[in-house]
Amino acid sequence: MEIDIPEIRAEVEAAFARYEQALVTNDVPVLEELFRDAPETIRYGAAENLYGMEEIRAFRRARPAMGLERRLERTVITTFGRDFAVANTMFRRENAPGRLGRQSQSWVRFPEGWRVVAAHVSVVPE
Repeated sequence: MEIDIPEIRAEVEAAFARYEQALVTNDVPVLEELFRDAPETIRYGAAENLYGMEEIRAFRRARPAMGLERRLERTVITTFGRDFAVANTMFRRENAPGRLGRQSQSWVRFPEGWRVVAAHVSVVPE
């Protein structure tokens, strides 16, 4: 298995960047598009455990659109072969001083493109 094939890594980096832009602008249709629409998709959030796209969709649609800006740090994207990748990053928000956010995502290539199949977001004291 090849790790970090340059063109595959570039694809996942682009998908990750698209997700990040949608997240901070609360572009719910893009956020929903980039998560696999399946009951097996999981997102553990800072205060919620979401099983399946229906729960993820309900969370996204109810989430307040304010205070979503953040600064990423130490983002690492690693691809494994041509169809699987993981993305990990830390983030800080000005409205949450002294708190460090952590995010991990598992991405899989499907016929419709790269989709998140599992994600975990947590916030810890610095």
